[in-house]
Amino acid sequence: MPAPNPLVSVRVSPSERDLLEAAAAQARTNLSDFMRRKALEAAELALLDHRIITIPAADWERFEAWALAPAKQVPALRDLAAAGPAWQD
Repeated sequence: MPAPNPLVSVRVSPSERDLLEAAAAQARTNLSDFMRRKALEAAELALLDHRIITIPAADWERFEAWALAPAKQVPALRDLAAAGPAWQD
């Protein structure tokens, strides 16, 4: 039998709770599921925004050359950028 989920508790003011309950109702879910989903989304974004990429010293010159090189033309991307939105066809 799996272990129960650990409980996380958050203190909010009455007006904050009202706002959260209204948002949960609009999303057609309960407060707990709404808060869990939104907290996980925020956590994923926070982690993605703060990634640190380490480039070994032995590879730095090659990376720098790549970063400073002129942009390559990609015909498919140029065509895509020139195309209008699909809903205007």
